[in-house]
Amino acid sequence: MHVSVKILLTLMLLIGAVSPDALAEEAPERETAPEELFFLEVPVVVSASRMEQPVTEAPSSVSIVTSDEIKKYGYRTLADIIKAVRGFHVSYDRNYHNIGVRGFSRPGDFNTRVLVLVDGLRVNEVIYDSGAIGTDFILDVDLIDHVEVVRGPGSSLYGSNAFFAVVNVITKSGQDFKGAELSGAAGSFDTYKGRLTYGNKFKTGLEGVVSGSYYDSEGDDRLFFKEFDSPATNDGIAQDLDYDRGESLFGKLSFHDFTLQGAYGYRKKGVPTAAYGTVFNHEFFTVDEHSLVDLKYEHSFADGLKIMARLNYNSYRFHGDFPYDYAAPGDPPNIVVNKSMSSGKWWGGEVLGAKEFERHTLLLGGEYRKNFEQVQKGYDIYQVYLDDRRDTHNWALFAQDELAIMKGLKLNAGIRYDHYDTFGGTTNPRLALIYSPFITSTFKLIYGTAFRAPSDYELNAYGAADLGPETIETYELVYEQSIGDHIRGTASLFASFIDDIITLTTSGGDRIYQNIGEAESKGIDFELEGKWGNGLSGRASYTFQETEDRSTGEILTNSPKHLAKLNVTAPLLKDKIFLGIEEQYTSKRKTPKGNYAKAHYLTNVTLFSQRLLRNLEASVSVYNLFDYDYGDPASVEHVQDVIPQDGRTFRVKLTYRF
Repeated sequence: MHVSVKILLTLMLLIGAVSPDALAEEAPERETAPEELFFLEVPVVVSASRMEQPVTEAPSSVSIVTSDEIKKYGYRTLADIIKAVRGFHVSYDRNYHNIGVRGFSRPGDFNTRVLVLVDGLRVNEVIYDSGAIGTDFILDVDLIDHVEVVRGPGSSLYGSNAFFAVVNVITKSGQDFKGAELSGAAGSFDTYKGRLTYGNKFKTGLEGVVSGSYYDSEGDDRLFFKEFDSPATNDGIAQDLDYDRGESLFGKLSFHDFTLQGAYGYRKKGVPTAAYGTVFNHEFFTVDEHSLVDLKYEHSFADGLKIMARLNYNSYRFHGDFPYDYAAPGDPPNIVVNKSMSSGKWWGGEVLGAKEFERHTLLLGGEYRKNFEQVQKGYDIYQVYLDDRRDTHNWALFAQDELAIMKGLKLNAGIRYDHYDTFGGTTNPRLALIYSPFITSTFKLIYGTAFRAPSDYELNAYGAADLGPETIETYELVYEQSIGDHIRGTASLFASFIDDIITLTTSGGDRIYQNIGEAESKGIDFELEGKWGNGLSGRASYTFQETEDRSTGEILTNSPKHLAKLNVTAPLLKDKIFLGIEEQYTSKRKTPKGNYAKAHYLTNVTLFSQRLLRNLEASVSVYNLFDYDYGDPASVEHVQDVIPQDGRTFRVKLTYRF
């Protein structure tokens, strides 16, 4: 058992051992005044500047998805949440979900160009640099308080992977539960999920939450792939190979300025696509396992000084069984399972200080990470193909200053230096001029650079390579406008220029990663969001984007030119029953073979009820309501050109609070 899991279980026992009857605060239920549903208060974000500020003052274009929206739209995973955000699209290859941002999404890149955080802690692992967002995400979505999506380069504060965006998942606290909560769900493809959570805040000042979840889905038991449509390959039908099973644990304990939290996630996924040249319709699976423990200290002094220090330990394990046929042409099959394994363990520390002065706020920080185990193995019964062991480290120093130049005009300037023992150092700035001529209007002019360090897999899986980081330079103009008390609008004009893209190539007959790609992305997006006191809310967005290879002028694969989204929540019975409707349009996308995955519309509908029965929440969701036949572009690892997606599916969910 991992050390982090042992600590997490100990934490669970400590919280559970405290008597809620003896220590729990008898806090009255807080009723929300109708005016609080309006935009009289601008939402607050932490991730954009690593300090709390209204989104209108943040040096980025920011979207926030709340736990209330997660319930009312029936979101099942972080991928569902991100897919609903302006300018983002998500692809699924029946194993992993990949994020596309502003037209850039290389199939099979494992989300290395988006930094995923949980309560500000990096959860991109240290072998593939992947940021998990599907059922392999380390956290149950029911534990999410809100998600902050910060667009644009964030390396001036966060370093590697904060290339196109930063996604920070903020977890709920004990007082959000005020007792025990039991949740269960069932849906299409024999999908079942259960969760048990206990959380509370006690009179001593101690606050804690502990939760465990289990998930099991048989998946589509008869997936058809036309590329394998022959009697020798089961007429193109992958049978009983789309299963998905997982479990997760989470615990958080806070006392005054200290917060200790731990998480553990495990997922085993059947892979029905016969990717990487494996045998079609044969058992092929991957396992991802991630655990973490984080201790954080935060304190605010009377003179305006705020400090934060954290120390954390993480581990990640991957295992995959890849079946290959080693038989010579014309001979009977000789199925041999190739074992692929990797393991990463690392610890990290961070110190951050912010001081408020009369006209500016200065932030200084430093970060260190030691990857003391980076192991990759590949072997079968005949030979060992890969056995690589490394330990690496990196450190960084960063600074940011927010200066009030004059009334309504601010300059946010930040810079960070990162040093890696694999390739050296890189420096990345961000500048944002934020002008609010009126209380309802804000203009932001933003410039920044970012980088993505080559992953351990890219550096060592195919032999040593002289790899440097990918880089991006972004320019953006943002206009945000409040319209009355209920509607807020956003418009963004952006351009990004990407250099030294890490690409798998062939050199001297050997496969190797090299910095050879260049791309640019340009576009514009619009969004209107509204909230009314009767519970009606919604948002509509449209994005136009063109992302192309700079050397050839060709549109990149998996890059939709148009994205349109509409979300509406309407009360059917005041404060008790809500109807959530989600409409998403994605235009055609180029595939690696030069064809196109057709444009598609998706309609998702959720009926959500609360307080109909005391302490009970219930929802019924139907996804892809009109059973639209569509697919996502495959990656070069697939024989398929397009990976088919699910038709109409459903989920029924019940949550009861004790």
